[in-house]
Amino acid sequence: MIGIALRVAVVSAALVIAIIVLVVAYVLWQLTPNQLHERPGPTDVHIYLDTIDLSIAVIGVGGLAIVLAGVAAWLIARRAVRPIAEAARMQRTFVADASHELRTPLTVLNARVQRLQRMTPIDDRRRHVVEELREDTQILIDIVNDLLEAAAGSTDPDGSADLRAAMDSAHRDMDVLAAERGVTLEVEPIDARLRVSPTQLRRCLVALTDNAIGHTPPGGHVRVTATTTATRTTIRVEDDGPGIVGIRPARVFDRFAHGTSAGTATTNTRTGYGIGLALVRDIAVRAGGDAVVEHTNSSGTVFALHLPTAPDSDFEHDPEDRA
Repeated sequence: MIGIALRVAVVSAALVIAIIVLVVAYVLWQLTPNQLHERPGPTDVHIYLDTIDLSIAVIGVGGLAIVLAGVAAWLIARRAVRPIAEAARMQRTFVADASHELRTPLTVLNARVQRLQRMTPIDDRRRHVVEELREDTQILIDIVNDLLEAAAGSTDPDGSADLRAAMDSAHRDMDVLAAERGVTLEVEPIDARLRVSPTQLRRCLVALTDNAIGHTPPGGHVRVTATTTATRTTIRVEDDGPGIVGIRPARVFDRFAHGTSAGTATTNTRTGYGIGLALVRDIAVRAGGDAVVEHTNSSGTVFALHLPTAPDSDFEHDPEDRA
């Protein structure tokens, strides 16, 4: 709000100063010898003013106008952003309340899964499924905690995540959804540490991969790759679906944004709520990165997630970066 008020005040001040300069220029022109000795015509009216008094008056009125413009700009900006600030407050409140209410049932669920794990013999073929269930409940708890920290504005700016571990984990979980839809999921992990929390990185990978799988027809492919430099890592999620239609590619990161159906090729896809990609962009921007649509047409779409590389990361250079 203060930034908006300052910008409006600066523009107003510039206009006032421009008017003062024009007035002063006119006065100086009137003080030139030619104008002073010019004989007035029958219809001319000459008014004689003291130059010093006129300059003081112009500067005083101009300064007062600048002050009034600044106050007016502040009041207008305050009134204009009030609905936005209230909406942001309600959003943070909802996220915090919903996350807090989910913590207890998830904790209970995690405890019961741990109890089931202890009751399941090691040689039981269901043991592996139980262990995966425990990992999934822990992931849910981590996501809820991350949402609470984001709502409170207390995220750790120095957090870092192992990209290879995150890509392997996302591959393991998303491969189940891909298999159900008849989509082949290929993930090529690399070694890198990113300046983002492990939970946030996993949320981004899952959301982008889930979106790609959901918009790929049976028999299609989804490919997740990554390249890294000393300062930035780019994760690309590529599908061979019908592309983004009915909406500008940049708008897919807006909350509740939806495209239109591309025809029968996507009969196997599901309808989302238009929130997942918005959360990905939000996480990336808060970490100092970004999420963009690099390419989209009837042969597929490529999403790129740019995140800062942790300073102590062991990274593999992209061939283009070495050139």
